[in-house]
Amino acid sequence: MKKLGFGFMRLPMIESGDTRCVDIEKLKKLVDIFIGKGFNYFDTAYGYCDEKSEEALRETVVKRYPRESIIIADKMPTIRVKCPEDYPVFFQTQLERCGVDYFDYYLLHNIWKKSYEETEKFGGFEFMANKIKEGKIKHFGFSFHDEPELLEKVLKNHPEVEFVQLQINYLDWKSPTVRSEECYNIARKYGKDIFVMEPNKGGSLINLPEAAKELFGKYAPDRTPAQWAMGFVASLEGVKLVLSGMNATEQVEENTSFMDREHTISPEERQIIGKVAEIVEKSLAIACTKCRYCTEKCPMKIPIPEYFSAYNTYSLTHNMGNAGMYYRRYANGRALASECIKCGTCEEFCPQHLKIRDLLKEIANTFEV
Repeated sequence: MKKLGFGFMRLPMIESGDTRCVDIEKLKKLVDIFIGKGFNYFDTAYGYCDEKSEEALRETVVKRYPRESIIIADKMPTIRVKCPEDYPVFFQTQLERCGVDYFDYYLLHNIWKKSYEETEKFGGFEFMANKIKEGKIKHFGFSFHDEPELLEKVLKNHPEVEFVQLQINYLDWKSPTVRSEECYNIARKYGKDIFVMEPNKGGSLINLPEAAKELFGKYAPDRTPAQWAMGFVASLEGVKLVLSGMNATEQVEENTSFMDREHTISPEERQIIGKVAEIVEKSLAIACTKCRYCTEKCPMKIPIPEYFSAYNTYSLTHNMGNAGMYYRRYANGRALASECIKCGTCEEFCPQHLKIRDLLKEIANTFEV
């Protein structure tokens, strides 16, 4: 298996009024380029793209390529499981949505303190073990968004887990909130294969501040910010796969070309990356990765990631014209930031541990005055 995976979380979408759907024809072209370059790992999940990701994978990948030539990964939506009987229902639904008889890789999605407790209570790990025996799952793991102490507890209690999917990028490597390096070291300690998500932190490491671009450009003029980010995680020992959410031809072309070889990071390059991380951290107002976990449960259906994106644009440029235009565009037909009812559900599911309620208040004060 090659080291680059196609993440079906940020797909090309078509928006019409209040509805959003996947641009299937455009996605087919991206998939064809990806597979044409010799890559074949596709990662989806129950809730991605307003629950349209799995069916998009069926239409663009499964129906168009021999099953044995592709690798399909899906995830049990732990936040939606309320009792043991939910597991087989979700699992069967996912098989049907994806149009497959088995999953090559299957994960418990977004393990954190509460979901781990509920998964233990409802017998989630036992359910996965049974699916392994039935041949419905080839490899079993989980994705993780919590403290390294919990990761160690899970891995100690469940040696049957084969791999762990972690959020790793050079901005989060030393982050006191995400603590990527510590989580990585624990996964290595237990000998688990490491699959990387958010290598570009939802695009935050692509459009860099000028000072960061200058640092990278001076050292390696032909290397793009995306390649710096992908190279950092690909060079880590024990990393078997790096996922990238790609929704444009140039992204697929660049990533497949760059990831078709082994990567190493020199001590000097690590110093440069560390300096860039400091610059980006200071310039980024809201460290949102656009995973959309917050919107899944928001009773007001506020487009939180979009509003954060508009606010980041404003904080970087101090240009209310463009940022305000983005905010108004995102708000068209949707709830405003000021309509947040302060329930806190969004914060409960945010992998970045953002204070979303406070941030929405700040955004409302910025764009709605």
